[in-house]
Amino acid sequence: MRHISIYIVTAFILLSCKPKQLVVAEQAAKEDNKSIEVIQKHYENKLVFETASIRTSASYQDAKQSLSINADLRIKKDEIIWINLKFLGFPAAKAFITPTRVSYYEKINNTYFDGDYSTLSKWLGTDLDFKKVQNLLLGRPIDNLTKEVFLMQIVDNLFQLKNKNTAQTQKTFSFESGNFLLKKQVVSQPVNQRSVTVTYPAYQNIETTFLPTGIQIEAIQKDAVKIDLEYKKITFNENLTYPYEVPNGYKQIIID
Repeated sequence: MRHISIYIVTAFILLSCKPKQLVVAEQAAKEDNKSIEVIQKHYENKLVFETASIRTSASYQDAKQSLSINADLRIKKDEIIWINLKFLGFPAAKAFITPTRVSYYEKINNTYFDGDYSTLSKWLGTDLDFKKVQNLLLGRPIDNLTKEVFLMQIVDNLFQLKNKNTAQTQKTFSFESGNFLLKKQVVSQPVNQRSVTVTYPAYQNIETTFLPTGIQIEAIQKDAVKIDLEYKKITFNENLTYPYEVPNGYKQIIID
């Protein structure tokens, strides 16, 4: 249960395809121009809220086990992400995430982690920061796409952007054509045989803000871990609290 709690919390605070026929733009210059247009259209979808409360259910599966768990997720935009996990109705783990701090504890083994993003990024093998975590949860690209150069292709009727610099880390972002909402983002390091695929099956429009109805995450690093999150209820701009305190007697997890 300890490792399951860590993986599910990490999924909240993160990050076998058949070959597909591609329809490629005629010239690279046109591809670049089209990718800029797709990026601009996507960012026209604004996140218009100050706080969000999301009630979720989650399923976890790896090579050895699977389970279901519920979670309450609260976001104070750009400032706090608070997560409360429950297993069979009982509190199992809690996380408190800010732009400078990542902290969580789990009750089964009475352990906790408290550190900055550099420590957690080293442990997970991928760079993380608060903005990336928030974007992942809200159906936005983990990276600022205006800071990189992408080639655009059409794959399965989606606009797929792929970064040009693929020597170490390959990134693809796929958008639907109606509102240019993100449908899938993939970050992979082929040399290290490591990848994270995040899929957003559908979206809902709540008070002029598009949010996903759920998230599907598949992380591969030696073994595969699959996590499905379903957003059951979303409310905006409530007066939320974010209670968090590591109980006495818990053992700290030290990451070298």
